[in-house]
Amino acid sequence: MMAIFAGVGLAAACGFRVFLPLFVASLAANTGMEVDFLGSFNVEAVLGEHHWLGSTPVTIMLGVATAVEVASYYVPWIDNALDTIATPLAVGAGTLITGTLLPEFMGDGSFKWATAMIAGGGTAGVVQGASVIARGTSSATTGGVGNPAVSTAELGGSVLTASLAVLVPVLAGLLVLVCSTSSSKLSSGISVAGPRPGGKSGSWPVRVIATPAHRHRLLPGMRAKRLLFGAVRWPER
Repeated sequence: MMAIFAGVGLAAACGFRVFLPLFVASLAANTGMEVDFLGSFNVEAVLGEHHWLGSTPVTIMLGVATAVEVASYYVPWIDNALDTIATPLAVGAGTLITGTLLPEFMGDGSFKWATAMIAGGGTAGVVQGASVIARGTSSATTGGVGNPAVSTAELGGSVLTASLAVLVPVLAGLLVLVCSTSSSKLSSGISVAGPRPGGKSGSWPVRVIATPAHRHRLLPGMRAKRLLFGAVRWPER
């Protein structure tokens, strides 16, 4: 059970940064770190036949990849470009890290990896989707000036979640559950107040636009009543 919590926690962290959680897991396995808090957990022991993840060459390569990825997200507009490939990579990384940590009794066949794809890949995809919305909205509303703050928040979220996943897997699992529940509540019932067609005021159903190319849809006098991760919502047409 601890391995499952750790896997899902690391998968969620992959939604913020693809390589950082893999590096954290690899480093923990490489150093043989064992934690005995709210349950004993050792990444190296859990990896089993996937022990290659904790090898020194893999740890070094993941460390370099992490440094490059983190730095790239602080370059204006490149961060938005990275999001186009980060989503499938995050899903793949979430699936991989969850699959490598799943208990041995699940075997190494299609059932195990299907479970990893749903639990790990799905979690990473949800988190990455929220990140795309936040960064796209920041680019649309601040011209990219606010993007470094978004990148810093994502980096902090990835470090926190990945660290909890290898140090206190139970807390990481609970954190992912709480965040997922909060995201679902925030994403429901959001509307925009402003001028309706014909000059009338009020609220109406809306959809999210998360790219700078849609800034022209903002109507004069329109204001968001509530935001999802800073996302601006535009009227349907």
